[in-house]
Amino acid sequence: MKTRITELFKIQHPIIQGGMHYVGFAELAAAVSDAGGLGIITGLTQKTPEDLAGEILRCREMTDKPFGVNLTFLPTVTAPDYPGYIQAIIETGVKIVETAGRNPEPYLPFLQKAGIKVIHKCTSVRHALKAEKIGCDAVSVDGFECGGHPGEDDIPNMILLPRAADELKIPFVASGGMADARSLVASLSLGAEGINMGTRFIATKEAPVHEKVKQAILSARETDTRLVMRPLGNTERVLNNPAVERLLEKEAALGKNLRFEDIIDEVAGVYPRIMKEGLVETGVWSCGMVAGLIHDIPTCRELIDRIMSQAEDLIENRLQKML
Repeated sequence: MKTRITELFKIQHPIIQGGMHYVGFAELAAAVSDAGGLGIITGLTQKTPEDLAGEILRCREMTDKPFGVNLTFLPTVTAPDYPGYIQAIIETGVKIVETAGRNPEPYLPFLQKAGIKVIHKCTSVRHALKAEKIGCDAVSVDGFECGGHPGEDDIPNMILLPRAADELKIPFVASGGMADARSLVASLSLGAEGINMGTRFIATKEAPVHEKVKQAILSARETDTRLVMRPLGNTERVLNNPAVERLLEKEAALGKNLRFEDIIDEVAGVYPRIMKEGLVETGVWSCGMVAGLIHDIPTCRELIDRIMSQAEDLIENRLQKML
């Protein structure tokens, strides 16, 4: 299957593995890329630019296919060493960067000068148009269903994707609720050039997370996620657990007086304990509604091959027969 995304990133299939904190390590990125998709290393999971450079080199030892690095620009007082991370990306020869969070415009000239293609994650059409205007090569359009940060507009992909198709000139992929061939074919029909999967790739054999994390996703239904931190204007979709319930109780009790410090026990520094140690109820962690569509733990190759095979069948048989 050829789309503007496969041509832009020189990949076989229009499937991207999104950057995920303490999930996007070399093992997963290499497995996705080797299977014909686009694997992504999560930059800020690496504590220093030197660590990121080492992780990139480790990934390159595992695959000779294209892979990218995610850089999330955080609204923090003490910012990470973004120039250092970008330099590590450039020096190690990575040619694809997925940006997220705040506007990446200040850093685009450095990436573009190095010949790096940039795909920016957006939760609204207006943000996608801004990304196009500042020179991003593509965007990932995240619907309200997505795990992690869905923005504050609450627009699901059945509306958001065709709106993006109406407005954008650069290619975009659909993110949020993506799990299988139906996701891919539906996204293509709505104007996207591929899909970005996060939660679905956590539940794969190569994902370097604790087995309890994968089983938690398999056990979850589409009704088992919650939205937290909405009063702070930093909404995140997470898998429900006792820590999430405690956080929501604090939000209800404090209302507009809620501060980040009030929920720090549930959100700060919990990812290593959850993803590496399997303490899945110790804090909040991102998970999409798509968990309700995930029923197995295949290899990345099995998953991608299955999606592409079933997508071709859907297009050539089910849809074609309706004409």
